[in-house]
Amino acid sequence: MILYLDTSALIKLYVLEDGSVFMRARVLEAEAVLTAVVAYPEARAALAAMRRGNRLPGATYRQARAELDAEWPKLTKIGITPALSREAGDFAERFELRGFDAVHLACYAEASRSGGAAIAFLSFDARLSRAAKLWRASR
Repeated sequence: MILYLDTSALIKLYVLEDGSVFMRARVLEAEAVLTAVVAYPEARAALAAMRRGNRLPGATYRQARAELDAEWPKLTKIGITPALSREAGDFAERFELRGFDAVHLACYAEASRSGGAAIAFLSFDARLSRAAKLWRASR
């Protein structure tokens, strides 16, 4: 199984919250894990916001950041090309997505089109998950 993780799914690998156990199990079972290059700054921003909001104590924040940094090179990253940027813009309008959510969907679509194997899309964002299902159904 190949997994595509948006940032809401990725962050659950480093911070214990609802869905973390599920995500860790899925990633351990996966042949490969894909994400967009924008997931790294998004994940760092999410960790920093959790720290500022006192949801992560300093030591837990540092550990989560270190784990993200250590595991980031192991993930397959999909870069943002001009064509993907344009498709993300189309997806933002079509599915009423925020900018980086549309980028994640475009990266997932690109991976799905270029790979022979089925790729599972994992997100804890309801609107983005719905958009991915609608996109898959339209293929």
